Amino acid sequence: RYVYAHEQNFRIQLWVAVCIILLMLFLDIRHAHQLVILLLITLVLILEVLNSVLEKFVDIIKPRLVYHVQVVKDMMAGMVFIASLASAIIGAIILGPPLFELFS
Repeated sequence: RYVYAHEQNFRIQLWVAVCIILLMLFLDIRHAHQLVILLLITLVLILEVLNSVLEKFVDIIKPRLVYHVQVVKDMMAGMVFIASLASAIIGAIILGPPLFELFS
């Protein structure tokens, strides 16, 4: 609840996840593909929560290690970005053909 209430990126990712799950159910894709999508959604949300936790923790020690704190925060943001980008690409590969078939 705390992360949802205080982290805008988590809220956005959660609502995108809900939309993707609804789209996945609407398109009636294979169960193996559904499992992959659910695992990717879970991975991105877990990494976002981990990012938020570590940012809060790093903020506690910030006064002593300003440069290192920024590097750690950038690395954590990069971790979430890479997972989100990979998930979007894999999701497009899985959901693209059924969407293309639906609209053609």
